[in-house]
Amino acid sequence: MDDSPADETFLLELLNTTPIVDRAQRDLLDGEPGRAWLRERGGDGSAAEEGATRAARDALQAVARGDEGAQSLAPLLSDLRLAPSIEDEGINWSLTDVPPARGLAVRALLAWDAVRRTSPGRLRPCANDECALFLIDHSKPNRARWCSMATCGNRMKARRHHERTRSDAPAEPGV
Repeated sequence: MDDSPADETFLLELLNTTPIVDRAQRDLLDGEPGRAWLRERGGDGSAAEEGATRAARDALQAVARGDEGAQSLAPLLSDLRLAPSIEDEGINWSLTDVPPARGLAVRALLAWDAVRRTSPGRLRPCANDECALFLIDHSKPNRARWCSMATCGNRMKARRHHERTRSDAPAEPGV
């Protein structure tokens, strides 16, 4: 099983395929752009792959937000099997007979599990309520809150500053 940074990047890219653009949530897996997105990441872009990948994404988003427990992923994994192979370093486990249409979905689930095991509590939604993106916090103190400091972090800090300066302003006379 692969715990590579590439799979962590893939997981985050997949989780972030439902951004808010112009105050409306978009699904980047829809239509031809979605099929191209799947092909760019090693898939075949089929409708079956789109459906399986979308189901995995939606379930993983719910788990990462805390809306669902990890057990909600069970239906996506129910018919998968691991096979052991003995190597000089020990036992290596690999998936067998994964249908091609489910390859990216399974890859995302395995990447989520690797992040959960190696970096517990570091995959989370952006703290900006107006954002639907996720982040994996690699900072030492594990205090990152926003998907991007340049966008959400800056907006949230500017909003708090504006609210603080408005509430600190003296009331106008006669009001």
